[in-house]
Amino acid sequence: MLNDLLRLIPGSLKNKSGQVFYSGRLAFSEQCPIYILGLNPGGSPVLQASETVAWHTNKVLTKEEANWSAYRDESWRRAAPGTHGMQPRVLHLLKRVQRDPGHVPASNVVFMRSDQESDIRGEFKHLASVCWPFHETVIRQLGVRVVVCFGKTAGRWVRQCLEANTLIATYTENNDRKWQSHSYRNQSGVGVAVLTHPGRADWTNSLSDPTGLVVDLLNG
Repeated sequence: MLNDLLRLIPGSLKNKSGQVFYSGRLAFSEQCPIYILGLNPGGSPVLQASETVAWHTNKVLTKEEANWSAYRDESWRRAAPGTHGMQPRVLHLLKRVQRDPGHVPASNVVFMRSDQESDIRGEFKHLASVCWPFHETVIRQLGVRVVVCFGKTAGRWVRQCLEANTLIATYTENNDRKWQSHSYRNQSGVGVAVLTHPGRADWTNSLSDPTGLVVDLLNG
């Protein structure tokens, strides 16, 4: 399986600053009902120019433990592993669905890094298209039943690719901003959860926690 996936990483992106794997060898080698997809790696493609897709892929597959998760095991901005930014929010989701983070495949729709989403807006469709065969293979070969998407842009793309057009449920935050998350299914029964982005919404707060949509999709 891993060899198949490695062949599907676009050659045009291998020397770009970016990242494919947010979990390790175990997660991409065994059946799992959930696949986590952000939009693209954040950070600075200038300051992190040496952290290329090829470099990071080799690091994850040869140097990290087989049971590894960027959300649980990496130190972000020198904080304790798993405690910075959206890390605890993603871990909250995985706790709710009773999954070990190192056994859940996680990646991004686009593998190339950018400072802001707007920086790749003009080439998003092309970048997402060349990365999609990788994701499609993960979903098919690992038996994924629910794709969890961070934010609307990632969610729209995944829904389009999977033809997940049937709205199942909506979650509205119980606060002044009332941000919404939605869940969908396609005709094959694969669910897509389009959640508020955990970089902006605190999923660990009961007033803004959309993760019940994922639980319901898995149990439905």
